[in-house]
Amino acid sequence: MDKEFAQTWLSWDWFSPSTFRSFTWENSEWLYALLLIPLLFILRWLLRFRFNQKLPVAVTVKDLRSSPINLVRLLPEFLLMLVLALLILALARPQKTNEKVEQWTEGIDIMIALDISQSMLIEDLKPNRLEKAKEVAMNFINGRVQDRIGLVVFSGDAFSLSPLTTDYELLRSYLKDISYEMIEVRGTALGSALGIVTNRMRESESKSKVCILLSDGDSNAGNIDPITAAELASAYNIKVYTIIVGREGLVPYGKDFFGNPQMIQSMVDETTMRKIASIGGGEFFRATDNAALEQVFAKINQYEKAEIKETRFKDTTDYYFIYMQWAICFLLLWLLLKSTFISNVLQD
Repeated sequence: MDKEFAQTWLSWDWFSPSTFRSFTWENSEWLYALLLIPLLFILRWLLRFRFNQKLPVAVTVKDLRSSPINLVRLLPEFLLMLVLALLILALARPQKTNEKVEQWTEGIDIMIALDISQSMLIEDLKPNRLEKAKEVAMNFINGRVQDRIGLVVFSGDAFSLSPLTTDYELLRSYLKDISYEMIEVRGTALGSALGIVTNRMRESESKSKVCILLSDGDSNAGNIDPITAAELASAYNIKVYTIIVGREGLVPYGKDFFGNPQMIQSMVDETTMRKIASIGGGEFFRATDNAALEQVFAKINQYEKAEIKETRFKDTTDYYFIYMQWAICFLLLWLLLKSTFISNVLQD
């Protein structure tokens, strides 16, 4: 509750239902005592009616007139009930707890190296290998928090499409625009792609550096051997996950003149990709269909989780003194009225 509101103890807002609902009660069992107050005063009235002295007084009928003003003598009784109720509220100890939770993560640096060679247009994954790879990479990015992610694309050559960044909207826009036409040199330069990944991550101070290398073919281009590039990445503590997408053998690629699927021969170098993952301390995956590729990225997402640290601050404020002050005020008023004509002198 605001400090200004706490200081204004004379405000009637302290008795509003919303205020009571906002409290937590340290000694909530005292609240049940509120139900006993009316019973206590009814019992007190019955005892006084039974045992108080009664004086016979002769009064004519015309003098036996009642007036609403006579109810004023009940005001001290009401004030005494109010004092007791306020004391019980104070004993129940109303509180407000303001709990703050601070969370932060030690983010992971992740580079996604995506093969965009012409063979990635093969349609054994739907709609084709490249588009499906872009889709699961997009979902992967959407599931990360506070991690820096970068993009490298490669075909017969390789280049960095995006440096490490937490601007996920920028990464999504880059992914959407990726096509096999971005690089004119044909082929698959696995070593060059890993070299650029290492160059981007070598100055990173993150405790965890990860590369996801996704391709569908043999390494047949580039100016650096894939194994040498993997050893270089390992020297900079970069963990490398490798993924081969697609099936071997005859696979659909485009349509012929009559609209029928054309079949071409697909070859992959699984041995090299396995060795790269082994050197990089990661894991090799094979995804032959859409579901398998989604599962691969889900596994990597699960493996590489940023550590979330949490600090809780709990600030508890007591408000029993507010109702104690009100009780004292009404008690003083009750004592004052007890000494005036308002009280029923014959009974008191």
